[in-house]
Amino acid sequence: MTQRIVWIVCLCALTAYAADLPVQMEELTAPEFVQAMEKSGKICIIPIGIIEKHGPHLPLGTDMIDAREVALRAVAQEYAVVFPPYYFGQIYEAKHQPGTMAYSPELVWMMLQETCDELGRNGFDKIILVNGHGGNNNLLPYFCQTQLQSPRSYAVILFQSAEDPAVTKKIQQLRKTSTGGHADEEETSMILSHRPDLVHRERGRDQSGEDQQRLAGLDNGYTGIWWYAKFPNHYAGDGSEADPQIGNLILDTEARQLAELVRSLKTDNRIKELQQQFYQQSLKPLETKQ
Repeated sequence: MTQRIVWIVCLCALTAYAADLPVQMEELTAPEFVQAMEKSGKICIIPIGIIEKHGPHLPLGTDMIDAREVALRAVAQEYAVVFPPYYFGQIYEAKHQPGTMAYSPELVWMMLQETCDELGRNGFDKIILVNGHGGNNNLLPYFCQTQLQSPRSYAVILFQSAEDPAVTKKIQQLRKTSTGGHADEEETSMILSHRPDLVHRERGRDQSGEDQQRLAGLDNGYTGIWWYAKFPNHYAGDGSEADPQIGNLILDTEARQLAELVRSLKTDNRIKELQQQFYQQSLKPLETKQ
């Protein structure tokens, strides 16, 4: 009887211990990491940002800070492991601005691929990318596509939030400006909602965030210099009118949707199953039923 009581006490302690597991990978001990693997359903989230200018009033790491906040709010609802701050991405259009860290294309690619490979080697089989940086909008979908190039033990999923009409309406009612795109009223509001100590709204009008339209009339052709032509200050909009209510609406909506994705992936293995089927068929395409 005594032995049974001890066993129950130990089991309860272990359960409580697991319930208090940190969500941030860098805060887990090695034994906790093993427990987190089970509790997370082998799901890891990589919030991806960048180090770049965000107008004259926001920190260089704005995208990274906000993407990580979305992830942390999401895993508070549905447990998953959040990878440490990640700032390797595409940002060549801001190399003319102080503080920008623009790594080579080869390194950017290798960092992300090897990070995913290492997470897979450590046991994760579903890796969710949460993008906080507009300059990665073309890079990350292509990265996901290239995971089909050779067999992987894991699947990479790019989180893509959907518009919530009710939330959009609330934001429109709260907004005081009508233009934006980078370090604007909405992005400034996001940082303001959870890191007000990093926001300097009074500097939001120190530089122009207006579209300079320096390539106006050259239609139907894409060029890498397009952003610099429009916004040489690497600032689009006016962040001086930020409102934390707007920021929380955006962050909470994205976090809720991310939590729903994590919850679904814990029980739905179709991505992994179809991926493995594809890898097998790719070895002998002539045997694929036509």
